[in-house]
Amino acid sequence: MFKSVGSNWIITLVTIVAAYLLTPFTLHKLGDAGYGTWNLINSITGYLGLLVLGVPMASVRYFAQHVADGDVRKLNEAIGSCTALYLLLGGVALVVGMGLYVFFNVTYDIPASIQADAHWAFALTVLYVAVGFVGMLPNGVLSAHDDFVPRNVVRFAGVLLRLGLTLGLLTFRPSLSVLALIQLACLAFDFALCAWLILRRYPGTRIRLTDFDWGMVRRIFSFSLYVLVLSAGIRLSFETDSLVIGKFQDVSSIPYFTVANSFILYLMELVIAIAAVVMPLATRLKTQGRTAELREIFLKWSKIALSLTMMAGLFLIVLGPRFIAWWIDPTFEKPAGQVLQILMVSYLVFLPVRGVALPILMGLGKPGLPTIGFLVAGLINLGLSVVLARPLGLAGVAIGTAIPNVLFAALVLVHACRELQTPVAGYLRYVVPRATLGALPVLALLFWFKLGLDVRSLGGLASAGVAMVLLFGLTWVFFVYRNDPYVDLRARLPVLRAWSRA
Repeated sequence: MFKSVGSNWIITLVTIVAAYLLTPFTLHKLGDAGYGTWNLINSITGYLGLLVLGVPMASVRYFAQHVADGDVRKLNEAIGSCTALYLLLGGVALVVGMGLYVFFNVTYDIPASIQADAHWAFALTVLYVAVGFVGMLPNGVLSAHDDFVPRNVVRFAGVLLRLGLTLGLLTFRPSLSVLALIQLACLAFDFALCAWLILRRYPGTRIRLTDFDWGMVRRIFSFSLYVLVLSAGIRLSFETDSLVIGKFQDVSSIPYFTVANSFILYLMELVIAIAAVVMPLATRLKTQGRTAELREIFLKWSKIALSLTMMAGLFLIVLGPRFIAWWIDPTFEKPAGQVLQILMVSYLVFLPVRGVALPILMGLGKPGLPTIGFLVAGLINLGLSVVLARPLGLAGVAIGTAIPNVLFAALVLVHACRELQTPVAGYLRYVVPRATLGALPVLALLFWFKLGLDVRSLGGLASAGVAMVLLFGLTWVFFVYRNDPYVDLRARLPVLRAWSRA
């Protein structure tokens, strides 16, 4: 499991580096209004993703179950059924996308200089989302086989392709439609390589419409409807902020929020890298009756997820605004930095639950309460953001996102502990106290760099990050994970153990 999660972390870090290079480049090429419009287009068309009806997550669950049983015929039936569903739902997405195109034109005031380009970009993005439905299929097959390493090699190549195309094409033609075309090209590249990989590694596995089976479709839908509700909640929670800001302020204000939110989303990707492995693993362990191992995974990886969230989160809370000022522009430091700090505090609670507890519940086939909870949290998020957007500005939108996140995390954690027969007090006792105490010297170090040294340059921020990681590592090895029943880092690092005894 560490190998699979590790490969997911590596590709996430590569993606973050690419975003680090592309975000200021794209923003400066398109301008605040252009970049804000691009984020608005992606937020609106992102709702088309709900039309996939939760089939991708449901398909991974059933694919993994048939792989665990060694039933190739059932696996092919599930793949063929999902292929037909993806094609049908992609066609529906194209039709609905026309209605969203009208909504986009009527509702938002796009600057006249980029209106025509924005219309083309919107149409191409609708096409990208619709075609992307069937593009998800190879990823699900590889996940069911635990083939995260080769899958991530393909993703790595795709990140490099996107980086090269964006830097090259936007230099000669900085437009929204060019960005949309790049998305389509990268999707085609990813699908082709993953499909080839499946045919090469699993000769018995086929992607054919002739394997379509109505019985399989009914079973997939019985689970995917819960996933649809979950996806709607996720969309409301994390992808509506641009819509609210664009409506109650203007599109030029959107980049200040999305720049801050991008840090959160990429940190979430690091934690979801755990979830991508945990969900199919939970399905297999349940199928094989290995509940004790599942409880161990729940506790062990929850603590790991909290540790990762703290390491990155504390840096973002203390020095994140200054990094934004250096990275994008000094004018972004206060508005974007404030948003980043508000969101990050809530994500210290939310991310460990999102990365471990939620996917375990989905893998166990217990999606009811968390999916409904996510939808309610998303609706509360939307309502609070609308109410607070005018009096508090971007900070109000951030507060509207933060409060439901914490409430949702508490709900899912209690439910997961109940399903795994693990006392909530026992969970908290293992996961939280040592990690929280271990974070105190790290937090003190970061404030020393901020207030004592007043670091603002890249060199100063990088030095603060390196020093923090070193202190974090030592604290976690010699205190947080000392004599840990599941991950005793000192016992696994004989060199450090010998040094500590010297």
